[in-house]
Amino acid sequence: MYRTATSLVSLVLGLALTGAALADPVEDQLTVETEDGSIDLVTTAPAPAYLDGALTTLHSGWLYRETDTRDMQRDDFDNPGMVFVDRGLDSWNKAQGVNGESCAGCHQGPETLAGLRAVTPRVDAKTGKLMTVENYIQSCVTERMGLEEWGWTGDKMKDMLALISLQSRGMAVNVAVDGPAASFWEAGKDIYYTRFGQLEMSCANCHEDKQGLFIRSDHLSQGQINGFPTYRLKDAGILSAQQRFVGCVRDTRAETFKPNSDEFKALELYVASRGNGLSVEGVSVRH
Repeated sequence: MYRTATSLVSLVLGLALTGAALADPVEDQLTVETEDGSIDLVTTAPAPAYLDGALTTLHSGWLYRETDTRDMQRDDFDNPGMVFVDRGLDSWNKAQGVNGESCAGCHQGPETLAGLRAVTPRVDAKTGKLMTVENYIQSCVTERMGLEEWGWTGDKMKDMLALISLQSRGMAVNVAVDGPAASFWEAGKDIYYTRFGQLEMSCANCHEDKQGLFIRSDHLSQGQINGFPTYRLKDAGILSAQQRFVGCVRDTRAETFKPNSDEFKALELYVASRGNGLSVEGVSVRH
């Protein structure tokens, strides 16, 4: 009984301290030194009108990180996520299809996919399906190479995701929210504002209502995914946006949806749309 009471007091005190700790995103410019020179990225942008005032200004998660973490992303030689980009390039050039097919054999260099990350998830014009970058990768793997499906959050998939995403670095996120995408966007919005789990929390509770506060010594950002896939220091590896969704839902003590589920693809579209105007950061670095 004493332990329980003590735990409750500690929890309440911790929540009170968390609520009192407010820190705005830093004022900083993200310029990345690359092999071919430097590139300036947009980390602050006006909020789109369709957010109806939920956010007034968009801030990349990079602006909520500590100085050391931000600095790791400023130079490709210091960014640990670039190791996974290099592995993705090896996979891109490898003859690995049942008849010796490779990504390069069809697409030539990965730069031919520049812009894809900036507009996905998107509705495929031929099938009417909502497609993520991973969906496009998987279709090539199974339909054009004749291989078994790659694990949705496995190393092969995330290496390729990192490589392809980097090709759009510096481009503005610009996912469609109307036309064929409208119903998917609305479904994602519903999920974003729905309370889940024993804690009865929604995405908006943290990343909208409480953004700028600290929780477990970590700074709550707006939950933007323009930097995904990201190298997460806590995990010492690459995380996709939907992997992070899994972690967030589990934190509410709820049964989570699975990566590539209709629910998470719709949620990814909606969350991506909340960052329209921010730069794709390729492979970012986060806590």
